[in-house]
Amino acid sequence: MAETLRNAETDQCGDLLDSLRRGRPAAGQDPVKRSQIIDGARRVFIDKGFEAASMNDITREAGVSKGTIYVYFANKEELFEALIEEERGSIFKNMYDMLEKSDDLRQTLVKFGKVLALKITSAKVIQAQRTVIGASDRIPDMGARFYERGPKRGHDKVVAFLNAAIERGLLRIDDVDLAAYQFTELCLASLFRQCIFAYRTKAPSQDEIDHIVTSGVSMFLKAYGTERLVAEESHQTIAIEAKP
Repeated sequence: MAETLRNAETDQCGDLLDSLRRGRPAAGQDPVKRSQIIDGARRVFIDKGFEAASMNDITREAGVSKGTIYVYFANKEELFEALIEEERGSIFKNMYDMLEKSDDLRQTLVKFGKVLALKITSAKVIQAQRTVIGASDRIPDMGARFYERGPKRGHDKVVAFLNAAIERGLLRIDDVDLAAYQFTELCLASLFRQCIFAYRTKAPSQDEIDHIVTSGVSMFLKAYGTERLVAEESHQTIAIEAKP
């Protein structure tokens, strides 16, 4: 009986320590050291991929002890997710702000679509997505979190933007959630799959992105634009042509 109680207490302590470890601040105690670890992990993941990379590899590359690395990250999965979050914050920072200031609907959609296509097809983002896809088969929860914290949040912002345009009487959409997906797909037509499967060895040119996004926005507005949108754009064209 006493042994059973001791085992239970040990299990409880282990659970408590695990809980505390999972609940600790993501930044750790030293942001510089944390950045050093993430930089080392980035190089290892790029070189070996998620599956082949080990914490020993990352320890050596980062130039820290194994004890130090576990102060900041519980395991390889947690470290990889922290790296992805840092990369996402750096690459996509302020990208969605342009959707909050939208006087000209078409111009805003084109501008946003070009930035989206440029970033999504960049070498860094493509590499990160390949790594996540490869790891998601073994760790589906990580793939789900990646989607929820990145693509899903961005999608929700596009949905909010489209709903605002509907309220202004510029768009008529029955299924806004689907329309938001359709918009992003139009902006990435042919580009994303060719990049993710390495059919393209180089990122698309700006001219190509401009052509695909402009065409995609025109198709989108032709499907969902209202007569009010057509009238507003007609007035804008007349005003521009009337300028000396």
